[in-house]
Amino acid sequence: MWEGSITSVQRRKDHETDPCVGGRGCGVQRHRVAIGVPGEALACEFDLDHTPEGFATFFRQVEAHTAGGVLPVAVAMEGWGGHARPLDQQVLARGWRPFNVNNLKLARYKEIFPGPAKSDPIDTRRMLELFALREALPLAKDVLGEVAGVPEAHAQLKRLTRRRRVLVNEKVRAVNRMRSDLHAVCPGLAEITGAVDNRWFLRLLTCREDLTKLARLQRSSLLKIRGIGVKYAGLIRAWQARAQFAAEVAYVGPMIVADARRILELLAQIDALEATCAQIAEGSELAGRIDSIPGFGPITSAELAGEIGTLERFPTEASLALYVGMACLSQQSGQHSRGRAPRQVNRRAKAALMIALARHIEQVPQSKADSRPQTDGRQAAQPGPPRPRPSPDPRPLGHGPTPPRLRSPEPCPATRRGPRPCSESQPCRLKIPAGCSVLPESGAARYRRWPKGEPG
Repeated sequence: MWEGSITSVQRRKDHETDPCVGGRGCGVQRHRVAIGVPGEALACEFDLDHTPEGFATFFRQVEAHTAGGVLPVAVAMEGWGGHARPLDQQVLARGWRPFNVNNLKLARYKEIFPGPAKSDPIDTRRMLELFALREALPLAKDVLGEVAGVPEAHAQLKRLTRRRRVLVNEKVRAVNRMRSDLHAVCPGLAEITGAVDNRWFLRLLTCREDLTKLARLQRSSLLKIRGIGVKYAGLIRAWQARAQFAAEVAYVGPMIVADARRILELLAQIDALEATCAQIAEGSELAGRIDSIPGFGPITSAELAGEIGTLERFPTEASLALYVGMACLSQQSGQHSRGRAPRQVNRRAKAALMIALARHIEQVPQSKADSRPQTDGRQAAQPGPPRPRPSPDPRPLGHGPTPPRLRSPEPCPATRRGPRPCSESQPCRLKIPAGCSVLPESGAARYRRWPKGEPG
């Protein structure tokens, strides 16, 4: 069974605080639901199917413990991956307060107060404990984050920009795959264009089913292809004079043509999504404010507005900076202090913001000057002469360990102690004291004094 939602309902007699419905792991098949009320640790617990009938059962059970839904209700869901939809929207439509469960902080809470085992029912009761302690325990407030309602325009921008990002990633994979196949099957064809995803080049690849027929196209046929003029026709004709195809073109060529057609379809879909996003972003105050910054285009502004949703979610600027990944967490111990990148950030918003910042630095001279590394008035170190490289080992690899650089001299044949005296046939290369021997050790040499009475 897929791990599902845990819902707990908490009702206070004074009606001053919200009853709570806590959610855990909303899934695509089933949800685990638990309802708690004041004075009772667990009022109700059941499994819920991800169907309209299951959602109706959910609301019916909650209303039964809240006087028909008259009392305020709070709902917490562990909806990682978007599996809480559309239950979260239905909860908002009823005027209830939805909460999102931070999975990482929930795991830390369970480490502080460990349970006997790990299961959905145990996690539901942990949710109830967090709702009961959220007024007194700051950790409970961090685990349960209230989800604020966002404008409809921002909700649409969020879905559209995420869809666009998926299509862009698919296009990048298809372009890389097609470029690799072109280099392997027909070398030189991809060099006639600066980028293989140019529309005129894609139309050239898809004008014939057989890739080898491109080498026999006439100039009049080339000029009929949209986007190809006299200049590109001349480049194609120059390639045709030296065209060469590999033997695998018979079965790889259709793959290249299919990829080119898919890239054309993706480009058309991306253009349509960008036009829709730009039209919706015109009615968004947040997107218009972001678009006023140099370097932030309409697509980046729409993506950031959709991911942020509403500024009411963030009590301070530091919270917003942490959410988009523009702030680091400090780690200090004694005299050591360093920063650490936060783990729970909106990666889509961070990627969009990084792209926009790169464009911003290129367009604004002051930002470009500030982005350069500071020298503090000190002169940069001048590069010195290159260090000599060690001579390579002439022996091939895999032929045993490296022999020591110095060999142990043979002992004196007369006394059997110390090194052999130098002779004309075997001169001594090192000046070694009498009674000492040179022994190899890890490619280096060291002296060793022979003990008295011990033979060499």
